[in-house]
Amino acid sequence: MRTGQSTAVIAIAGSSGLIGSALASTLRGAAHRVVRIVRRAPSNPDELFWNPDTGEFDAGALHGVDAVVNLCGVNVGDKRWAGAFKQSLRDSRIGPTEVLATAVANAELPVLVNASAVGFYGDTRDRVTDESAPAGQGFLAQLCQDWEGATAPAADAGARVVLMRTGFVLSPSGGILSRLKPLFQLGLGARLGNGRQYLPWISLEDEIRAVLHTIWADSIAGPVNMTGPAPVTNAEFTAALGRALNRPTPMMVPGFALRTLLGEIADEGMLRGQRVIPAALEQSGFTFHHNTVGEALAYATAPKDL
Repeated sequence: MRTGQSTAVIAIAGSSGLIGSALASTLRGAAHRVVRIVRRAPSNPDELFWNPDTGEFDAGALHGVDAVVNLCGVNVGDKRWAGAFKQSLRDSRIGPTEVLATAVANAELPVLVNASAVGFYGDTRDRVTDESAPAGQGFLAQLCQDWEGATAPAADAGARVVLMRTGFVLSPSGGILSRLKPLFQLGLGARLGNGRQYLPWISLEDEIRAVLHTIWADSIAGPVNMTGPAPVTNAEFTAALGRALNRPTPMMVPGFALRTLLGEIADEGMLRGQRVIPAALEQSGFTFHHNTVGEALAYATAPKDL
């Protein structure tokens, strides 16, 4: 793999999302070439067609690519969980990942950086959790296991495969804060349930820096927790966001109300959590720009320049 100081060619699937668009912009700003893997007819030489539903992908088109970053997947919070939507969560991740991993193998590429999530660990309660922890229980944990397992063709062919287990990404635009900020600004910010469940966070800036770090660092392979170094409880996060927005946060949403309103996702995505630490990143020499949730929220809620 070329070093971060020389020009590289990085192919990205899922480049239109929050992380993908920021990653592409950062790479281009550093004079690297970005090839967007798209599901429509390419409109320029920096786009590459695929159809993950049918498995259509020309591995030969990856000639000259240094790494593939796979960020595909329907947002787990887009809809209330039901049979059809849960299947779409699996279909948007597992099949496309198998197609990309096979293409990486066939093209003999050196690196595949693949999205995953901290949901892999299930509910860890207050147990500090690093990458050595086993998979947890529940739909999200099983989804993440199968998602990561779909990278096997690339790993079996000798590619260095990185499994990015990302937490809640705190961004100045989009992501979880785009849903929370309007509520908090109206004084409706509230902890969820008892608030003791952990919320693993990372700033978008550090997420992108960490993705780039995993691309260049030949020593990194396997699971990597893409989370800030100091996970906080939901109650602590709620108070910190209230301070960042200068709004009170005295309220609490009962667990039963969340379950009634949102169904299964309330339990797995809101009332349970993961006290995850980024051991693999830190052991590889990565340093965070935002070490506390307060620093990350200050970055993500700062007024925009006009």
